[in-house]
Amino acid sequence: MNTAVDRLFLDNASNRHLDWLESEAIHIMREVAAECSNPALLFSGGKDSVVLLRIAEKAFRPGKFPFPLVHIDTGHNFQEVIEFRDRRAAELGERLVVRSVEDSIRRGTVRLRNPQTDSRNAAQAVTLLETIEEFKFDACIGGARRDEEKARAKERIFSFRDEFGQWNPKAQRPELWDLYNTRVHPGENMRVFPISNWTELDVWQYIAREKLALPPIYFAHEREVIPRNGLLVPLTDLTPAHEGETVEKQIVRFRTVGDISCTCPVASDAATVAAIIAETAVTQITERGATRMDDQTSEASMEKRKKEGYF
Repeated sequence: MNTAVDRLFLDNASNRHLDWLESEAIHIMREVAAECSNPALLFSGGKDSVVLLRIAEKAFRPGKFPFPLVHIDTGHNFQEVIEFRDRRAAELGERLVVRSVEDSIRRGTVRLRNPQTDSRNAAQAVTLLETIEEFKFDACIGGARRDEEKARAKERIFSFRDEFGQWNPKAQRPELWDLYNTRVHPGENMRVFPISNWTELDVWQYIAREKLALPPIYFAHEREVIPRNGLLVPLTDLTPAHEGETVEKQIVRFRTVGDISCTCPVASDAATVAAIIAETAVTQITERGATRMDDQTSEASMEKRKKEGYF
């Protein structure tokens, strides 16, 4: 094949692959709407939840979404992401429910040694469970993917949570032939992952194909960072430099977006979606492995948080 024909073949193959993933995700989203009485879609403003919004548009437009958008705000999120979250929800004309870890701290249901500086990432689980109880959600749709982390690779697409909001990886329901058991008793709920079978590269190729907008911190920009334990910690009031550490200005981008206290950028000059796709295609480190401080405490840290109710 010559270069042009070869590129056309690869583009067609990639589009067929994305078509299949999109079709599966639409089917899952519609299954949630049909089988669950009061679902919600978790929307943080991150790239995976942006993809979920496009899937929901294709599944339900021109009608309204059959569920609200929900975000559990740690109070330590990147401002660019929060602004994008609010703007995107307004553009879609969909209801956005925001609940705050800060409110859980005031109620005393979340206790941190230093509420102003300690990571609130794991504490999101408490606020999420309180929100599920408040609105009686029986299913929460999220953008977790199996390629992100070992514990997430154990998840079913319809992942059962008991009446305490806890996840037991040894008691998951079989999903043979894409048949999903959505039955829950009062107080129990499902976490549903329509893009579970997608990879980071699939997400970026879909963003490119659908021309989806994202928060600017996903693209290369200059930022002050602190080299620490193989990561580039962003310099902020929440993540200051320790004694003896150096602060550097580097060109970086974020592969994943979460709580400031535990999310790090990576060195990169990829300033466009096409450049990010090229970079992602050759990387050998998962996005959470390269960017999340909270996943480095132990190999089982994510699984422990998930068992306690973390998404």
